[in-house]
Amino acid sequence: MSIVVTGATGALGRLVLEDLLATVPATEIAAVVRNKEKAADLAERGIEVRVADYSDPASLEGVFRAGDRVLMISGSEVGRRVPQHTAVIEAARAAGVAQLAYTGVLGGPEADFDLAAEHRVTEQLILDSGLPYTFLRNGWYHENYTAQLANVLEHGAVVGSAGEGRIASAARADYAAAAAAVVTGEGHLNRIYELSGDTAWSLAEYAAEVAAQSGREVSYAAVPAQAHLEVLTGAGVPADFAAILVDVDAAISRGRLAGTSGDLARLIGRPTTPIASAIAASLA
Repeated sequence: MSIVVTGATGALGRLVLEDLLATVPATEIAAVVRNKEKAADLAERGIEVRVADYSDPASLEGVFRAGDRVLMISGSEVGRRVPQHTAVIEAARAAGVAQLAYTGVLGGPEADFDLAAEHRVTEQLILDSGLPYTFLRNGWYHENYTAQLANVLEHGAVVGSAGEGRIASAARADYAAAAAAVVTGEGHLNRIYELSGDTAWSLAEYAAEVAAQSGREVSYAAVPAQAHLEVLTGAGVPADFAAILVDVDAAISRGRLAGTSGDLARLIGRPTTPIASAIAASLA
């Protein structure tokens, strides 16, 4: 039996592996990756590297073993994730894994925005498979915003169409710690966790915090959805993805990413990382 992390060389996957290595021998961990060369450092640390591609069902045959605890990190290719996830679920079912944990989106069936659609379908596919599951419904990452700080400071504005909606985000490392906890601990089978930060904030509050920490003038430019779309596409964001981002802001305005259940803090045994701390780290 191994603890298996798919998408292991991605940003979230690597953080999960670091958390696992703090408590589990490397020989009990397996990393599923598309590119073996990118995982060379993992192999050097004693982690078993298994090569497979979500888009190639044949490559997934035999990648899981009976009794494995599997963390399936959702695919990054929006629009292709249902067939990709189906292939992973089928491979896990055929192997007889002991747990299939899945990183979905906050709200589950109530997440009524476009980016959540494939997550909703995937959760149902896992339920239909009959596998013991754990649903990790991740809210927004701080990094979704702090990664854009250079542009924010350049233009002096946080541009969005979320109105006064609030976002209970947390650090990617917080979500990684929760994932590691559910695949190493007990009592998590057939459980659903709504994961989010302890405190929800608005884009106006975010802009004010960036201004305070940077010493620069930064404000929230609240714009209509169409104008937001034009700003994103004008900045080089592909039209299809820009539309998804604008739709997310609409969901934020409806309160869909504001939930603060406390599940994340309970799983990781500490408060979640404040957005102010993430801003400080990014500015540094």
